[in-house]
Amino acid sequence: MSALELFQQLAAPVIQAPMAGSQNHHLTLAVCAAGGLGSLPAAMLGPQALQAELQSLQAATAAPYNVNFFCHTPPPEDAARLADWHAALAPYFREWGLEPADIPSGPGRVPFDHDSADVLEVFRPAVVSFHFGLPAPDLLARVKGWGSLVLSSATTVAEAQRLQALGVDAIIAQGLEAGGHRGMFLTEDLSTQIGTFALLPQIVQAVQVPVIAAGGIATAQGVAAAKRLGASAVQIGTAFLCSHEATTSALHRAALQSPAAQHTALTNLFSGRPARGIVNRLMRDLEPLCPQAPAFPLATAGIAPLRAAAERQACSDFSPLWAGQNASGCRTAAAADITRDFVHAWLSA
Repeated sequence: MSALELFQQLAAPVIQAPMAGSQNHHLTLAVCAAGGLGSLPAAMLGPQALQAELQSLQAATAAPYNVNFFCHTPPPEDAARLADWHAALAPYFREWGLEPADIPSGPGRVPFDHDSADVLEVFRPAVVSFHFGLPAPDLLARVKGWGSLVLSSATTVAEAQRLQALGVDAIIAQGLEAGGHRGMFLTEDLSTQIGTFALLPQIVQAVQVPVIAAGGIATAQGVAAAKRLGASAVQIGTAFLCSHEATTSALHRAALQSPAAQHTALTNLFSGRPARGIVNRLMRDLEPLCPQAPAFPLATAGIAPLRAAAERQACSDFSPLWAGQNASGCRTAAAADITRDFVHAWLSA
């Protein structure tokens, strides 16, 4: 089955963006039930947790769904940079009564590997998507070998062409407006990153596989614009963050529905890679892009105790408040209703 054939099975080619930390299978199922392609983020799931989530999906739906993984290269140890990072965070640790010993150790997020593939192969989801490029050739061959369609994010034309050469079935054109982590993998130069409606037609022209528009699409008008510019599907994330089925925290929901959501920025403070979120105190104090932050995903460990301590006091100063530049469609509603609105927008365009 091709990606276009899969899209034709849906009520409309509306894909819910996988949002690690803000959802589980309940959101995936709600989107699937309403005729879209629900996605399950697996970037923060170990094999046992992944199996449990997939079992829940399999038990509740026969509809196609997407499972998403990160495929970054774990960074080498850099003791000097880590020491600089801890020094930058030290004033906040003192403020919150924390000790350096409170910083957890370990690699943090693990990229897609054979352990995850062993779990995934039993379920053989219709779609497997990747962020930060693609996994090693043997892993990619496993996924394609059991019949899953493969998607991955491109933030430049060059990345899209590389993904096509490596055999993806469809490309997600991730514009600069998108919330969460940039999928960039050929460069770290942020000056190469452009908006969705500039990027989308360039990628459509440069490749032969279907292209999915992502970033800043939050209204019927945005869906229609993406379709007119050649998108075969749209991927939408921020609009689902306040849905009933999302696991988005109360603090995050409040920020999304406040004037603060109008001010987002790319930051490496919370993970070590550029990701778009609502500007908060930490981003203002240290600047959104901080040279002391260790490489992805090592920055997360230093932030985790601060985030936990602050959130216990209903404070989001150290929380990653991921959001796209257009939060206008972010509303408290059932995910099925949100999905149906976007399905109607696509069919009406």
